[in-house]
Amino acid sequence: MMKFNLLATFCGTAMLLSACNPAPTTPIPASVVAPPSAIAEPVGKVVVYQAFTRLFGNSNPSNIPWGNAAQNGVGKFNDINDAALLALKQMGVSHLWLTGVPHHALIADYSAYGISADDPDVVKGRAGSPYAVKDYYSVNPDLAVDPANRMAEFSALLARAHQHGIKVVIDIVPNHVARHYHSLGKPAGVRDFGADDDTSVEYARNNNFYYVPGQPFVLPTLPAGFKPLGGEAHPLADGKFNENPAKWTGNGARAAQPDFNDWYETVKINYGVKPDGSYDFDRLPADFAGRSSAEHATFWQGKAVPDSWLKFRDITQFWLALGVDGFRYDMAEMVPVEFWSYLNSQIKQQRPDALLLAEVYQPQLYRDYIQLGKMDYLYDKVGFYDSLKLLMQGKGTASEVLARQQEVADIDRHMLKFLENHDEQRIASPEFAGNAEKGKPAMVVSTLIGTAPTMLYFGQEVGEAGALASGFGQPSRTTIFDYAGVPAHQGWLNGGRFDGGNLTPAQRDLREFYARLLQFSATAPALRGQLIPLHQQHLQTPGYSEQMLAFARSDTRQRLIVVANFADTASRFKLQLPADLVQQWQLANGPQPLTELFSGHAHSLQVESGVAVVPLTVKANSALVLLLP
Repeated sequence: MMKFNLLATFCGTAMLLSACNPAPTTPIPASVVAPPSAIAEPVGKVVVYQAFTRLFGNSNPSNIPWGNAAQNGVGKFNDINDAALLALKQMGVSHLWLTGVPHHALIADYSAYGISADDPDVVKGRAGSPYAVKDYYSVNPDLAVDPANRMAEFSALLARAHQHGIKVVIDIVPNHVARHYHSLGKPAGVRDFGADDDTSVEYARNNNFYYVPGQPFVLPTLPAGFKPLGGEAHPLADGKFNENPAKWTGNGARAAQPDFNDWYETVKINYGVKPDGSYDFDRLPADFAGRSSAEHATFWQGKAVPDSWLKFRDITQFWLALGVDGFRYDMAEMVPVEFWSYLNSQIKQQRPDALLLAEVYQPQLYRDYIQLGKMDYLYDKVGFYDSLKLLMQGKGTASEVLARQQEVADIDRHMLKFLENHDEQRIASPEFAGNAEKGKPAMVVSTLIGTAPTMLYFGQEVGEAGALASGFGQPSRTTIFDYAGVPAHQGWLNGGRFDGGNLTPAQRDLREFYARLLQFSATAPALRGQLIPLHQQHLQTPGYSEQMLAFARSDTRQRLIVVANFADTASRFKLQLPADLVQQWQLANGPQPLTELFSGHAHSLQVESGVAVVPLTVKANSALVLLLP
């Protein structure tokens, strides 16, 4: 969720419970095709690739601010072709997160398909936020060549991905829906959110929304100079939106008139949490933190739960039946953990291999949402990502990054690492690091330091800077609200060939770096083994500093050493392994060969009387990954 005001007024105590080569265009042989249930867990780590579906396949370079789909183009499901999927598989990708699949509010005329118009006064941008879902039983009509056939086109993409051994994840946004939710695709017997609500009261257990009785919704006061659609005339852009009584806004704002920085395009879902923060549902026993998903599912059998729980159970089961392999949950921390226990245990009974990834930004809640909420993975943002970003910017220390990693050591395998996503600034943007090369040592550390999955945001691997002013929102992040092309990514896209034909040499080298690293991470057994920090012991070593981070990883099958240099100058120093590690690795006296992952260069680790030393030169903004045979 793009956050203009992350601090919700309804939160807090109410939630606490304590390829290196261009990809060929021919499909992969049938002999390596596997259905989703047969796709094996990688030997190394899960690799998640986030593709913003509307932008990923768009070859149009126009980029007119506030431009419509005809002017700026829009990517389709069909654009994610065999060439694209094979290139991702060659990069080590195991899961493709397709952002923006469920039908959300947008400004386009689809009345010929029975789709009602959306009001620009409560839609951010022209293409709309993917986190203002309008119909959970259909897909965004923008993404289909034939909107009448949009579900079949999405199903065909699922089949293509599965043929290439890639699982597919989509967004579910339980905290809020679009202000005008109306499902055309819902199965018989399914009722829309709010259809049966008692709107005369602020709260009722089985209401789907919260209300401001007796007060109509009032649009937020717009900032100076801002106009919906950039000021373009539209019959519904009249400064009004009919909602009476007003509903609470998606971030929990309770006023009939939300602020412009609130998530005013959405309304908050009620999960049985009363306005005073008390709960209107059964609580989980304290010892359920260690219980299995099956035991959680059994706990909820026969228990009455709020209507919104049932609706999202049915929604997720619908997508699983269609062939989706997992979900990324938006702003999961704003929904009570008992709901996640209920929902995720239901999902795991249907698909034990489903990947469940959640956006949670309160570290004190991490363990609750993993252990009680039965999440597979959480964003490791507050702590690890934030400290790593400061180090990349020359404002932080490697010791701080290592400390944040060690804070979550007990749940490390659940803490997904990333450097970019749709909410975060692009590395190459001036507001972040101003240079895609700064991402190299950080990506090595992020990918290799833990056991949890690594996530890559499309365009990151070719140095996309997010510099366009596309309409709603400011540059530094690639737009999620408007129709646009993504310039650096389009160099790899190359008109649908996905062969990098229009990349610069520097962009090609950068993508090769990412491909080699992610390929390695997906197949390296050491990354499921032990982390051995080597940082503190070298802080007094000449040539080593807080702008460097060294550690080792190993299991019984593989041993490796990682040294990252975040400085703008090269570093020369002697790395020494501690005596207990020399003994653990059973290193014999004499030279031990090391091979560097990216360059293939040979190094020699000199071992004598339990001491192991290797002299290293680490270039500016780079990293060495040294492999022992």
